Amino acid sequence: MSVGQDVVIAGGGLNGPALAIALAGAGLSVTVVDPRPAESRAAPGFDGRAYALALASQRLLAALGIWPELSPESQPILHVEAVQARSGEAAGLLGLHFDAAEIEEGPLGYMIEDRHLYAALRGAMADRGVRHLDGRAVIGETGGPDGITVHLSDGSDLTSRLLIGADGRASGVQQRAGIKRIGWDYGQTALVCAIAHEKPHHGTARQVFLPGGPLAILPLTDNRSSIVWSEARAQAEALAALPDDAFMTALRPRFGTQLGEISLAGARFSYPIGLTLAERYVAPRRALIGDAAHGVHPIAGQGLNLGLRDVGALAEVLVEAARRGEDIGSEAVLARYQGWRRFDSTALALGMDTVNRLFSNNNPLLRMARGLGMGAVQAVPALRRGFMRQAAGLSIDPMPRLLTGRPL
Repeated sequence: MSVGQDVVIAGGGLNGPALAIALAGAGLSVTVVDPRPAESRAAPGFDGRAYALALASQRLLAALGIWPELSPESQPILHVEAVQARSGEAAGLLGLHFDAAEIEEGPLGYMIEDRHLYAALRGAMADRGVRHLDGRAVIGETGGPDGITVHLSDGSDLTSRLLIGADGRASGVQQRAGIKRIGWDYGQTALVCAIAHEKPHHGTARQVFLPGGPLAILPLTDNRSSIVWSEARAQAEALAALPDDAFMTALRPRFGTQLGEISLAGARFSYPIGLTLAERYVAPRRALIGDAAHGVHPIAGQGLNLGLRDVGALAEVLVEAARRGEDIGSEAVLARYQGWRRFDSTALALGMDTVNRLFSNNNPLLRMARGLGMGAVQAVPALRRGFMRQAAGLSIDPMPRLLTGRPL
């Protein structure tokens, strides 16, 4: 087989471009194939979509050279609060308060809007010489001893050493490789929007645990916050169908009065919540990253951060293998990536699953146990700092080089 490039990446959301930039910056030739037209991902107007970047994820973006462009558009997360409340309320006993100053590493993370993050990644792909084929999809692949032929929806083929599936929870790369998934539906739907408010948030992220599911209030720039409201599906579908004024009426008692008057800023979105984990992350000349490998509950905002951990680990494995003269698509090389990432991703996914199940109910005994547990964490500085380091993505062992801010 005559191999045209080192890596083809199926999927052009966020993880795929980030991996492409890391690999191209280290000298590998990379093509990103994205079913969506680039213009549809790069609309300049604010639509309410945003991500919570853990501190380690921010350091990866800095190592890729795009953080200087993103920094002015980002909102540092300086405090995290957790409250458990009864249905329809935001008031409740404050269970946890984390202050970033306690870990002396900087902010716990940053909030960044989707439009700014994607635009920075797209620009960096062009700067690094990544070939970006948008408006077409990977529809099949044929493996060989020396490489893999990737078949595109426009009838063309690409050849490479390795195919990366960064194509989401319904990954075609994963399905065609015969990799099975395990998981379950939570019976919850996430309602997502952005809110403008009267008072400053002071960089505080607030998690309100309600019986139907958690409500995350995440700070954005300019006295705005991103909302991720997880609710039982039937209730969520009814809320999603409401006009904006009625939706805000339902949200206000849950949001609380700590930020003064609130109003809707941007569009509203919703999506069903479930857990889905690939049983393997690799197959012959294929590897999975991001949601293609693990789709998790949004309770802690860790979905993108888990994907960027994959990016950091896979980029380091592939670049080091290439520098040693190894075949980057070989079973031995890909096994290093899977061994590095699978346990961490699965453990974090199941941990979030446990938290959601523990808090998404109104059982008085569990409510008491939750309060005692949060009180114990709050009272012990070492435990509190441990939770903060986990949230900031600083507890991975070993830590991929990019996640420490160092280039490959």
